[in-house]
Amino acid sequence: MPIKPTFSHPPVLAPSAVMRIARPTDNLAMVSEMYCCGLGFSPLGHFTDHQGFDGVILGHPHHAYHLEFTHHRGVEVGAAPTQDNLLVFYIPDEKLWTSQCQQMLVAGFNAVASYNPYWDVSGKTFEDTDGYRVVLQQREWTL
Repeated sequence: MPIKPTFSHPPVLAPSAVMRIARPTDNLAMVSEMYCCGLGFSPLGHFTDHQGFDGVILGHPHHAYHLEFTHHRGVEVGAAPTQDNLLVFYIPDEKLWTSQCQQMLVAGFNAVASYNPYWDVSGKTFEDTDGYRVVLQQREWTL
């Protein structure tokens, strides 16, 4: 069932808007390296002991989104809360998709069966060292 907005005009994001997804980790260096090696992200910046937090901000050279991984000193966050915490990337080119899947394994991700079988129809699911998952879909995204 489609969601109907309750406002008269949809909000407009500036063309320069960047989406950042942030999450905690107990394995800051390892997780950052996995996402750089596996998905082609690059470090944009880092911070140390910013009010008790260390962090790394990763960006992608071709896309306007960032991943931020943080660690709160003295706090253990543990693994992902569910097997359905996903980042999903649509890669329509089969050759590129195959190469990207291989790169995920090289980076240290584990190939796993998806919790939701929908993602296994045209894609592969990979789990990082914290139990968070990345799905690489071998198709174009359509609504």
